[in-house]
Amino acid sequence: MQSTSSGHNPALLPGLSVFVTVARNLSFARAASELGVSSTAVSKTIKQVEAALGARLFNRTTRSVSLTDAGSQLLKTVEPALASVDSAIDQIRSDYDQPSGELRINSSHVAFVSLIEPHLTEFLRLYPALSVEVSIDNVLSDIVGVGFDVGVRLGHTVQQDMIGVPLGLPQHRIVVGSPDYFRQHGEPKEPQLLIAHTCIRQRLHTRGQFYEWVFWVNDRNQQVNVTGNVIYDEMRAVVSAACKGVGLAYVFRQFAEKELAEGKLRAVLEPFSPVGEPFYLYYPHRTHMPAKLRVFVDYLKAKCP
Repeated sequence: MQSTSSGHNPALLPGLSVFVTVARNLSFARAASELGVSSTAVSKTIKQVEAALGARLFNRTTRSVSLTDAGSQLLKTVEPALASVDSAIDQIRSDYDQPSGELRINSSHVAFVSLIEPHLTEFLRLYPALSVEVSIDNVLSDIVGVGFDVGVRLGHTVQQDMIGVPLGLPQHRIVVGSPDYFRQHGEPKEPQLLIAHTCIRQRLHTRGQFYEWVFWVNDRNQQVNVTGNVIYDEMRAVVSAACKGVGLAYVFRQFAEKELAEGKLRAVLEPFSPVGEPFYLYYPHRTHMPAKLRVFVDYLKAKCP
């Protein structure tokens, strides 16, 4: 079989699909019906393919259509190749329609414990074809750059080019301490008095800034520069240290509810607690959202309205 051109010719691809349809039906009329075009259009396309290849692909008579040797040779190669392309396209569409594969989530520990962990088992039961990888840290990761599908952070930390979905109630920050600590050192009655207390500080990540102790005073936010001799980079450790009487802690109320209910911690300065903000589930803008991401977003929105 001679070729009038060398190399890959993208213009041939639609014509090759028409060729396979005609070869499968051995009828221009039936192929035209299957493709939803006229017999004339099919005949014209086949002639263009034959001209491009420099070979006759079909023997045509008024009564029958059969493959030439060149046509048979081409069909053996092209038909499985086009089937592979169709299969790949179907798989891509399936990935966007049917939730499957791995969903990679980046979250702070507080957000994970409060919003994701309580619902993860049920989510995986509902979508058994999905697997979930959760990375927990306090670093404000570039989720696209490091390959995550979705992140969960407080609203003010979410990048502006992301789509953000609020989850759950606003997270209110409070000062807590153990009963033993208050018996020994007393309770501060206003935020500025915290500078006389031992406070457990928290870094946002290993080399990051300290978590700010902010209070609502005289209709505005006011930061108090507390001091203390213990620093953690994770709020769970902060709560645990406060329960042991190490010092006062500044935490999300929802994160310390259990310890507060059990009497291990007591909240102070609540009238000065700043206006809370919710956590946000965020992800990059996509015209076609993968099914694994869509079902996760919808599920958490329903569970954490």
